[in-house]
Amino acid sequence: MKSATRFLKRLGCFTIAAILALSCLSACGGSGSGSGKTKLTVFLYMNDHEQEVYTGMIDKFKEAHADEISDIEVQISTQDNYATTLTGMMTANDLPDIFYVGPESVKNYVDNGYLADLTPLLSSANISTDDLPQDILSYYKYDGNTTGSGNVYALPKDASTFAYAYNKDLFDEAGLAYPDPNKPYTYDEFVQVLQALTKDTNGDGEPDQWGASFADIYMLYQFVWSNGASFTSEDGRTVTISDPKFVDALQKYVDLTLKYQVTPTVEQDVALGPYQRWIAGQTAFYAAGTWDVASFMDPDTFPYNWDLCCYPTLSSGVSYTWNGTVGFCISESSQNKELALQLISYLSTDPDGQKDLSGMNGASSVQVPNLISLQDDFKQMVADGTMTYPSNVDVIFNYLNGSDFAHGRMMETTYTPNTEWIDMFWEQLTDVKAGKRDLNEFITTIEAEMQASLDRAWSDASGN
Repeated sequence: MKSATRFLKRLGCFTIAAILALSCLSACGGSGSGSGKTKLTVFLYMNDHEQEVYTGMIDKFKEAHADEISDIEVQISTQDNYATTLTGMMTANDLPDIFYVGPESVKNYVDNGYLADLTPLLSSANISTDDLPQDILSYYKYDGNTTGSGNVYALPKDASTFAYAYNKDLFDEAGLAYPDPNKPYTYDEFVQVLQALTKDTNGDGEPDQWGASFADIYMLYQFVWSNGASFTSEDGRTVTISDPKFVDALQKYVDLTLKYQVTPTVEQDVALGPYQRWIAGQTAFYAAGTWDVASFMDPDTFPYNWDLCCYPTLSSGVSYTWNGTVGFCISESSQNKELALQLISYLSTDPDGQKDLSGMNGASSVQVPNLISLQDDFKQMVADGTMTYPSNVDVIFNYLNGSDFAHGRMMETTYTPNTEWIDMFWEQLTDVKAGKRDLNEFITTIEAEMQASLDRAWSDASGN
């Protein structure tokens, strides 16, 4: 997942709910209650299905620690508003006991004294992180200079991936074979399938069903990476969008809208976005994160048969998507670090907690299990039909763990000081997709602007 924190952009308007408390946070950093017990405070973002599962889990934790905990107050935000609210808390020196940190923020938060070092706490509590995917855990390690090694400053909430979903009912109506989960379409094959799935179903001369609908900020990466290109150099300091492989991938991406007309136009997407069209059964493919599964398995939300597949391949012959993660961290200012660690460990490393989150205990699945030791059991339960999940679950694990034909990687913004340098790209790409701006002129002009912004970001990060 970019940063993995961008995985929930589709959430609705800003809402704050006290999940277990009757009032919002009254004293961040936790406090006593006058009874000798502890009150924990938590600030997170999540969608409705996640909120339901996490409510039950935190209820269980509170009951199990009733002799220690007087209350757990949880403030819930949308991902769009989360960073702004958290920054305000930091400025006011009023952080909750527990909050999220993305891999891109670990260094900054540690350097500014916001995050507690979890390594000594884990050791004292005899909590092991050995069963977590170590490459994911490494995103939350920091040695004082660089991330990736050193002590642990967060436990991963999840390891997520952005797989591709397809509407089986629309394939059936078109008389098409379902995508092979182990053999991704080539780009040309993808175009042919999208053309067969784009239809004028009401006879008014305009399509009202499309092969796909793309939210650029989530979908272009798959084309770029599969073509052997990237937004930046490996060290994250040089913008590389003038690379012919990048330009070719972008052209192929834009062609799906302008040349082949197998996606809604820019204007049509403004009127009704990709998510809404998928829910309405108007598009055959949709980019679905692991967090979307519970929602789409609910017939009241998505009353169609569906499954998972891979994104199309370009010149590399490998299907790519972006993986992501966000971590539970503990405020350095917290007075309840040991108890806060117990809670985040339950949400990250505890087998029973992971069974709840993944749906192995009968709840709605909001993620695949963090623990390596549970993955085979999870897949077997899907195969046996003992849990509700798309049958092509291996698509997810192929992207998470890597395979001959499917790879997942983190967005380039994970390794840069901010996202401003790439935000301008997304803002101006719309004119190219609308046919209002020449693609090559766009690349030439925007690359210089992006590089200047990226240079400023690195300079500011180094204090120069």
